[in-house]
Amino acid sequence: MKLSKRLSSLPPYLFVEINRKIAEKKARGEEVISFALGDPDMPTPPHIIDSLCESAHEVENHRYPESVGMPEFRQAVATWYKKRFNVELDNETEIISLIGSKEGIGHIAFCLIDDGDIALVPDPAYPVYSIGTTLAGGEPYYMPLVEKNKFLPDFGSIPSSILEKTKVMWLNYPNNPTGVLADLEFFTRAVNFARSNDILICHDNPYSEIYFSNKKPPSILQVANAKDVAIEFHSLSKTYNMTGWRIGMAVGNPESVKALGIIKSNLDSGAPQAIQEAAITALESPPEIVQANIDVYRKRRNLVCEVLGDIGLTVTPPEGGLYVWAKVPSGYSSVEFTNSLLDQCNVAVTPGTGYGKYGEGFVRFSLTIHDALLVKGLSRLGNWKDDKQPFKTKSRP
Repeated sequence: MKLSKRLSSLPPYLFVEINRKIAEKKARGEEVISFALGDPDMPTPPHIIDSLCESAHEVENHRYPESVGMPEFRQAVATWYKKRFNVELDNETEIISLIGSKEGIGHIAFCLIDDGDIALVPDPAYPVYSIGTTLAGGEPYYMPLVEKNKFLPDFGSIPSSILEKTKVMWLNYPNNPTGVLADLEFFTRAVNFARSNDILICHDNPYSEIYFSNKKPPSILQVANAKDVAIEFHSLSKTYNMTGWRIGMAVGNPESVKALGIIKSNLDSGAPQAIQEAAITALESPPEIVQANIDVYRKRRNLVCEVLGDIGLTVTPPEGGLYVWAKVPSGYSSVEFTNSLLDQCNVAVTPGTGYGKYGEGFVRFSLTIHDALLVKGLSRLGNWKDDKQPFKTKSRP
């Protein structure tokens, strides 16, 4: 049997060796505490679970759903966007349900990319942006996200020869993995840039409700006429602790929403209706539900940043999202430091190179770890020794 060329074009899985070491440790009975996975540990709120249980008994929910989503779900999304962002959406033409936002992010490439087309992809970034592009026959062009630019892309540095072949640009703020927020001034520049170069912006916005100051993260659709050049992907996964439910939405540019519906109708049968009805309940929840999550993540963020500073790492506390993006100590690569934490402390983190070339020199710590394990893991980290500078005194940068 010969596999498709698409599969051979995908990059090798970076974490094979790290996962092998973790498996060996667990086989020896050692406890490995993982800060690697961004999967909320807190349960879905009970009233949302109750809604699902009730909806599961309704006979009409046992049949195939519509690929584009129930009208009631799409209206709930429109109402939520109006209340949260003051953005008006047509629930018939500008909203589509997704089986989790990852599904839509993967499928949108097949709507927009032909062989040889280019997608502008941030680096570091969620890998699906580039993988979806590659699977559709396109080529990613990586936009560096570096400290000197506050982890925002520099649109002016992109060559005109690249822009001539560019169809799509991916953005993601609050950002995974850096934890940086973008403001409306940045999104306005992005929209103007996209309009000038006939590019569709795909903005991945699943962390909009996890932020740590009074500055609420915006939607790119708050920019005037942004729907002409932008589609936004969102999810209930992080906001309502529903990662396993697989429910999300894409909203904005009507043409790309319609195209996504065509792809989905040929490849999937849509999100189960009972889950959509529970998602409506979630979207109608009082803000206190989400604020309780923010309070937990803020406390964890502060603890992680404090301990990392104590062992000599340079850390800027994230403005939003579920991750702490920390510089590795001098003399270490991202993978070397990841292995050092695993070997010395039985603590697993994600090396920054898992998110792209410009992730080198960083590691990502997730805040989605139960408080008891978090405290235990941080206690272990406090005992980490810098093997490359054994006589260096630990101090906060």
